Amino acid sequence: MKLSQVKSVLKELETIGFQLPNGELVPSHFHVTEVGKITKHFIDCGGTVRNEEVVNFQLWNANDYDHRLHPEKLLNIIELSEKVLNIEDLEIEVEYQSDTIGKFGLEFNGHNFLLTNKQTDCLAKDKCGIPIEKTEVELSTLNDEPCCSPDGNCC
Repeated sequence: MKLSQVKSVLKELETIGFQLPNGELVPSHFHVTEVGKITKHFIDCGGTVRNEEVVNFQLWNANDYDHRLHPEKLLNIIELSEKVLNIEDLEIEVEYQSDTIGKFGLEFNGHNFLLTNKQTDCLAKDKCGIPIEKTEVELSTLNDEPCCSPDGNCC
């Protein structure tokens, strides 16, 4: 989800909810402790130099059970961050504390923001000799017509 999409959704919400991949909701007294731009400059295992940029939201729970972040307040924080940090319309990455700091993607289901699982990946599979996974297909599902019948279309 891009920053512009989050801003658009926030303008329509009365309350903000974040849902973890396991279906649990982040406690409603969460804080957004950071909105920022993260730049990652690296070399992949194939020797290619890469740059990645994301907008980062850090969610944090405190014992402040009376705290509720309202959509307009988060929108103000985002707009200030865009202005001060020169943030562009980038993908969102959310940090949230569980056993360790987790990094999640972000989607919206019409009611809550969904924290989505992120996976590591090899960016240079061709240079590392990692075969590209092929999709298995049952041949019987490809064509209703028998292939080698006298009136078939493949012989």
